This record gives sequence, C-alpha cells and structure tokens, in this order.
Amino acid sequence: MILRRIIEHVKAQNWTAIGIDFVIVVIGVFVGIQVSNWNAGQTDKRRGAEYVERLSRDLEGDLASRRGEVVYYAAVLDSVLRANALLGDPRSDPEALVVSAYRASESNYSPPTRATWDEIVSSGDIGLLPREAVDSGMADYFGFDTYVLVYDTLQRFDYRRRVRKLVPLEIQMAIRAGCSDVRDEAQVIVSFMETCELDVANAALSRTANALRADRQLRAELQYQYSDVYSARANLSGDVVYLERALAALHGESARR
Repeated sequence: MILRRIIEHVKAQNWTAIGIDFVIVVIGVFVGIQVSNWNAGQTDKRRGAEYVERLSRDLEGDLASRRGEVVYYAAVLDSVLRANALLGDPRSDPEALVVSAYRASESNYSPPTRATWDEIVSSGDIGLLPREAVDSGMADYFGFDTYVLVYDTLQRFDYRRRVRKLVPLEIQMAIRAGCSDVRDEAQVIVSFMETCELDVANAALSRTANALRADRQLRAELQYQYSDVYSARANLSGDVVYLERALAALHGESARR
C-alpha cells in the first residue's frame, strides 16, 4: 500500500508527501530491525539462562564426585605408605599387609558430565555464558582430560597388575566382600569400608604376605605407585578448584537474573 501511495505522489509531483512516505518507510524499517534484534536478544538471553541452569546441575554433580575422589585417593595414598612400611618388616601382621597392598592398587574416577558443555561449544553459543564463568576455570576443566590422566594411568601401571597376580582369587573376593569399596545405588565408588572383616584363614593370609615380601620388584613398583596416586589426588584437587570457581560465577549470574 505504501508503495502505491508513493507512486501516486510521484505522478502528482507531491514532493512533500513523498518525503513523508520516505521517512515513514525508513522509520518502519528501523523499528522492524530493532524489534527483530530485541527478539533475538531475548531468545539468546533465555537460551543462556537455560545453559547456566543445566551447567550448574552438571558441575554440582561433578564437584561432589571430585571431592569424594580426592578423599578416596587420600585413603589409597595412606595405604601405599602403610604397605611400604609393612613390606619392610618381616614380622608385620599378614592381614594388614595384604589389605594395605591391595588397597594401594585401587583406582576410582568418573568422567566429567560433558553433554551440556559440548552442546554449547558445538552450537557456537559459548558467548551466551557469563565470561567470568568460562574464564574462572570451566573451560580448563573441560579442556584438560583428567579422566585419561588419572584412571588410565593407574590402571596400566605395573604395581596394580603385580600385586593382583600375587593375591589369590579367594582373598581378593574376601577383600571385595568385607574390606574394599563402598558403592552407592548406582554402583559408583564413594569410599573405602570403615571396618575391615576378612573371612580368610590365617594360613592363607600368611602365605600371601610372604609372597608379597618375596617379590623383589613389588616395593619398587609401590614407590612408583606413590607418585602416580599423589599426582592423581593433586589433579583431582585442581578440578575441585576449577569447579568451585565456575559454579560461583554461574550462581552469581543466576542471582543477577
């Protein structure tokens, strides 16, 4: 309709009306662009708020896991030190030695919850997140694969394989039943059992303890295990710091909204 009116004004050489129509068109285009930009901005704001909420849930779950894993590896590290002392004492208690040596070989790790973060990155929506949350540690947390560094490293090193070859299956089963990991309903490891009850004959424990002491490479591998477990705990502690900083920034953003 506006175009037809302009054509009519041109034919009539009504320049004032043409100017008014032109201004109306320019204003209409400008307002349309502003409304479109506002709508897009509101859509981005809603999507950003959804990302913040979903990421907060993911990171809170990961933070609980990482804190538990730091405590777990502190217990493993304690078992490494105790096993080393017991291996050096030919009169040490056989059960204490077998349990400590076995616990020193344990590992535990759950990978980060990446679904929301990967969706944000793949869709190019990283700019919708609060900058301080990304810069405070979230990008570092997802960018550095602690899972590979911790779990795979401890799984493949020689101490774990060596000690589990020396401990008979029936003793390993007894340790699992009464002196090993505590798992939640989803079978995720959360801690070690506080008490240790082994249904194993003393003679079998003595034979196993003697076999552990007789293995000349075991203490050397145990010493190497110490450095790996120590590094595992340190790296997981770093994840805790990253997660705490990221969550503080995300929760601050949620409060501002």
